[in-house]
Amino acid sequence: YIWNATQTHELLEVIKKVSPATKVILGGPEVSYTPFRVNYDRADFVIQGEGDTAFYKLCKEIQNNQEPQESIIRPVMADLATLELPYAYYSDEDISNRYIYVEASRGCPFLCEFCLSSIDEKVRNFDIDRLLEAFEKLWARGVRNFKFIDRTFNLNMRFANKILDFFLDKEEKFFAHFEVIPDHFPESIKNKIALFPPESLQLEVGIQTLNPEISENISRPLKLQKIRENLSFLEQETQVHMHVDLIVGLPGEDLKSFGRNLNELKAMVSCEIQIGILKKLSGTTIDRHDRAYEMVYSDIPPYDILSTKDVCFSEIQRMKRFARFWDIAYNSGNFKKSVDLLFGDDAFENFLDFSDWAYKTTQSTWKISLDRFAQLLYDYMIDKGHAAQIVGETLLKDVMQVQGRTIPKFLKEHGFEWDQKREFSAPNFNKRQSKRTEIV
Repeated sequence: YIWNATQTHELLEVIKKVSPATKVILGGPEVSYTPFRVNYDRADFVIQGEGDTAFYKLCKEIQNNQEPQESIIRPVMADLATLELPYAYYSDEDISNRYIYVEASRGCPFLCEFCLSSIDEKVRNFDIDRLLEAFEKLWARGVRNFKFIDRTFNLNMRFANKILDFFLDKEEKFFAHFEVIPDHFPESIKNKIALFPPESLQLEVGIQTLNPEISENISRPLKLQKIRENLSFLEQETQVHMHVDLIVGLPGEDLKSFGRNLNELKAMVSCEIQIGILKKLSGTTIDRHDRAYEMVYSDIPPYDILSTKDVCFSEIQRMKRFARFWDIAYNSGNFKKSVDLLFGDDAFENFLDFSDWAYKTTQSTWKISLDRFAQLLYDYMIDKGHAAQIVGETLLKDVMQVQGRTIPKFLKEHGFEWDQKREFSAPNFNKRQSKRTEIV
C-alpha cells in the first residue's frame, strides 16, 4: 500500500486542478496513521482505519449536503457480523485473470514493532458458515486461486481446520495461500496440511530474525525450538510450498547476525527465502529505537532503513543488491542446483561475495537476462576455482529444466550439449513449488 503513495499525491494534485469540485476521499494504512509522509492536504477527507461502513456513511453525508466539519475521519472498527461479504462483486474478468483475495479474520495478537498489524491487537473473525458459503459460490464460478490476507491464519484452529477442509474436499486442482506464524502447528492442522497435494498450498511463514536478542528488541515472540520443529515438518512431511522472510536492518542486528540467520534458515528449508529491508511505517513503534541504535530512514516511500549503528549506508546498499541477486538466483528456482554449488559451506558469505562481484561486473541489478545471469555464475565460479565441467553441466541442467529453452551461447562455446530426449518439468505456479528434482 505504500508503493503508490507518491503517485497518489500526483493524481490528487491533477484532479484538484482540472476538477476542483470533485470530492476526493483517501483511505488505507498510508493515511491511517501520522505523521503523513506524503502531502495529501488537497484531499477533501481522509478515513483513518477500516472504511467498510465509514466510507458509506461519509458518502451519504456528502450527498445530503451534511459534510463533516473535520477532514480527518476516525471510525471505530467495523462489526464484521454486520458486513456484507464482497465476493459476489468479483467480475468474471477478475475470476479469469486474477488471484482472488479473501479474508477470514482481521487483526493480529502479536506486537512486532515494525508491523502495522500489531496496532490492531484484537483478532476478529468473520462468520465461518457465511464465509464458506461465499467460497462455494466463488468455486462454482470457477475460482481456483484463493489468496488469504489474514495476518495469522493458524491462530484459531476451528476456523483454520474448516477452511482447510473446504479445499481438501475439492477434487479439481486449486491453489491456496495463507500467512502463518511458525510456532503454532497443533496436530489437527498438521494432519490436514500433510494431505494437500503438490502445488496446491502455499504458506508464507514470518521469521524475520532467528536471533533471540534482536527478536526481543522488536517485541516478536521467538520460540526457536518450535520454529525448527514446524519448519522441519513442513519441509520433510508435506508437499507445501513455503515462503519465509528475513529482514535486514533490524535494531541491534549487524550483518554477521543476519548472515547466521540466513545460513541457519537455508539449512532448515529449501523454499523461497525473501530478504526484505526494514521500513519505518507511520503508526508503528519501531521508532523507539531511533536514538539508541542510530536508525536513519528514508522519508521517501517505501521508507527503507538507510543506516544503523550496526549496519552503515554502504552495507545496506550491498544488501539491497544481495536481495535482488538472491531473488534471481535462488528464489526464482531458475538456478537451484547452481546456487547450491556456489553456496558451499557458507551460503551468506559466498553469495555476498558473488553479489559484490556481479554488481561490479554489470553495474546493474536489473535487466539481466537468464543467459547473462547464467554466464555470470559460470565466470564467477570458474574464477573461484570450481571445475569447469561440473559448473557447466550444473548450469545446463538448471537452464534447460523448462521446455522450450535453448542452450546459452557461452555454454555451447565451451562444448556443452543437451540431450533433447530428457524429460522436462512444468510446475503449475512456480518452479520452486515442485519439490521433486526436475532433471537428474
